[in-house]
Amino acid sequence: MQGLAEFLEKGGFFMYINLVVSVVVIAIIIDRAIFFLAKTSVNARAFLEQIRKLVVANNVDRAVKLCSATQAPVAQVARAGLQRMHRGELAIAQSIEETLLDVTPLLKKRIQILWSMANIATLIGLLGTVVGLIKAFSAVSAAKPEERTALLADGISEALNNTAMGLSIAVTCIIAHAFLNAASKKQVSDLEAFAMKLENLLADAGKGGGAAQG
Repeated sequence: MQGLAEFLEKGGFFMYINLVVSVVVIAIIIDRAIFFLAKTSVNARAFLEQIRKLVVANNVDRAVKLCSATQAPVAQVARAGLQRMHRGELAIAQSIEETLLDVTPLLKKRIQILWSMANIATLIGLLGTVVGLIKAFSAVSAAKPEERTALLADGISEALNNTAMGLSIAVTCIIAHAFLNAASKKQVSDLEAFAMKLENLLADAGKGGGAAQG
């Protein structure tokens, strides 16, 4: 911790701005990681199979309760379709598609912000670098000969610390964006496939129910 405090202190004002940026970046990464590892961790294929068994057994109410037990996107989509089963195939399709449009943005939420944070951190680091070099050469030009080496070293240290801080945050953002974006695309793809299979399942079940009643 002492080394980190010294690193920040040598970097000057812009280091603390980038420190705030790094806190925001870490918060976004943790938030999205928790979302993908906890809230969307439901296995879509297994979940659909559970729903299929309950629908075939004509236990739709229990299927709705199963969906209500979790906030996973697949559960929200399934619940919307199940609640419209009695209204026919068109109502089922519309409800599933509307819910799909609502939950899909949640899978992409805040991920693109990481690109902006990477650019911001880089520019702040660059600004700190330039300011550090300006201070260094300004101090050297006005200092006594025996003090110039120390002043130049301090200024260059401030400049390089800012560069390192900005680039470190930017690299972290880019790596996190790559992983989170890949996870988001997979979740969206799985959700769309789930929605299509669910729609077919409920439509077939509705037709079977109608035939049975006839």
